[in-house]
Amino acid sequence: MFQKKPSASEVDGVQYRRAKLWQIICYACNAFVGMSVYSLIGMASYSASIGYGITTATVGLILMLARILDGFTDPMLAFIYDRVNTRFGKLRILLISGYLIEAVGLLCMFNLCSSKGFGLPVFVLTYIIYIIGYTVTNMTAQTLPAIMTNDPRQRPTIGVWSTALNYFVPMGMSMLIYTVILPKCGGTFNQDFLSTVCTIVLIIAGIGTLIVCAGISAYDKPENFEGTSKKHEPLKTADILEVLKHNKPLQCYIASNASDKLAQQVGSQAIINTMLNGILIGNMGLATTLGVISMVPSIFFAAFGAKYVGKNGSKKGIVTWTCVSMAIASVLFLFFIFTDTRQIGVIGSWNMIVYVLLTLLQNGSMMCITTSNTSYMADTIDYELDRSGRYIPAVVSGTYSLVDKLITSVAAVIATGAVALLGYTTTMPQPTDPYTSGIFWMTLAIKFGLPMLGWAITLIAMLGCPLTKEEMVNVQKRIADKKEALAMKQEYEAKLKAANKEAEGILSDARKVAKHNEEKIVADAKQEAARIIARANTEAELEKQKAADEVKQQIIAVARLMASKVVAESISEADSQALIEQTLNEMGDKTWLS
Repeated sequence: MFQKKPSASEVDGVQYRRAKLWQIICYACNAFVGMSVYSLIGMASYSASIGYGITTATVGLILMLARILDGFTDPMLAFIYDRVNTRFGKLRILLISGYLIEAVGLLCMFNLCSSKGFGLPVFVLTYIIYIIGYTVTNMTAQTLPAIMTNDPRQRPTIGVWSTALNYFVPMGMSMLIYTVILPKCGGTFNQDFLSTVCTIVLIIAGIGTLIVCAGISAYDKPENFEGTSKKHEPLKTADILEVLKHNKPLQCYIASNASDKLAQQVGSQAIINTMLNGILIGNMGLATTLGVISMVPSIFFAAFGAKYVGKNGSKKGIVTWTCVSMAIASVLFLFFIFTDTRQIGVIGSWNMIVYVLLTLLQNGSMMCITTSNTSYMADTIDYELDRSGRYIPAVVSGTYSLVDKLITSVAAVIATGAVALLGYTTTMPQPTDPYTSGIFWMTLAIKFGLPMLGWAITLIAMLGCPLTKEEMVNVQKRIADKKEALAMKQEYEAKLKAANKEAEGILSDARKVAKHNEEKIVADAKQEAARIIARANTEAELEKQKAADEVKQQIIAVARLMASKVVAESISEADSQALIEQTLNEMGDKTWLS
């Protein structure tokens, strides 16, 4: 009567690898690492200005160059990733090591070395240390979804939890930073404020790292990093260029996500948020309050987006929700133009209600995009495995990150350059600064104009992307077939090797038996030869004695004849016989018969 719903493996004809829910949640806790640190590093410009006396223009240049350096360190991690193999695994070692390096850099930058009279070199050095640690942690985390599951229906679920926590953690951090810590530190971005935030962030990030390690421990095994070909060569620099050149879905992802991230990073800079919430709206706490209000709807959007992506594929999810986000951003842009922005900050006003609703919809739509992107990156890694036969997630994600960060490296420059155009050349915007038309239009251009431009690039890029839902099913089938073929080949080679070993053993034993028999035959032959030789020697000696005896007899006969003729008259018979006996005694009495 009731039929069991077929599983994804049964529907697609692929034996999928699936993660447990608690493992997915643990992985998503990486948000406590990435997003808490992100909340802190967004204040790097304030730390540079307050703690090290660096001018605004110089800060922008430093952050841009640091971003470029960060981009080049990402593919370098692929070489470390490829070679790290310990009894404690690969992933956990990299995550913990990255966090420790990152923590040292941030602690020195915002606390230990800040406001101590150090200048530009120390700030740059601490920033570089942070970048190295961040690269190791972040790039390793990006490879985890592809390892945990290859089920196209489950991958969006990872995106849901990741997106939700990536949203909630910044909101929680924002509430903590701006409604609790900032007021206690005098309401301004001072050294005490920066040091306190740094300490709290590092504690949260450390706890998050341990949780992630617990969640992925079951997957941190060598067999999960094998490709579809037996041959495994050490990773080379040319491999990165080869992936970038031939992986079409990766090219599309770089174009789409890098442009979106550039816009988001510019808009998320602390100085831009200060202009939006502090100067235009007049309520720095509104963003935090709005974040709290939107938590439940955001979970709904994320779950809905995951279901949509699981049903329609990552590519279609990106395209659909990008269009929705563009539409909402356009409405928000017009709303700011035709409303009194100061009224938005007034609790209970219709301006605030409309702004809150539009922001909730925008946040929800962007969460759906992020969910789609998480699934898409995992799909891209599997596409590369199918294309080249090599499982190199760090190369795929590192290649993306290199280009992504080269593009987004100008985010801080754009933000600081924008405020510099407004007159902030030696100081940074403060919530108490006066409202001006220049600040208004610059804020709208950055918060809404740049994202719409990025989304337009996304839609264009996705037109050429081949990674549809149907193609991903085919990719997984081909990977499964290739791995099965490789396993069968390895099994055959193992059996052949065992058979060859057994045959060699048999031959070795046969050689030993033959050698033993050979030695016995030779020994027997030698003994027989010795017997033959001895017998021959005996017979020869007898023949020799026989011949000697015959000679003796002939000599006797001759002697008798000669004696009879020569001395016949003068010797008696008795003397003749005596002479013969004397002769014989002188010759010896041994004969062949003796």
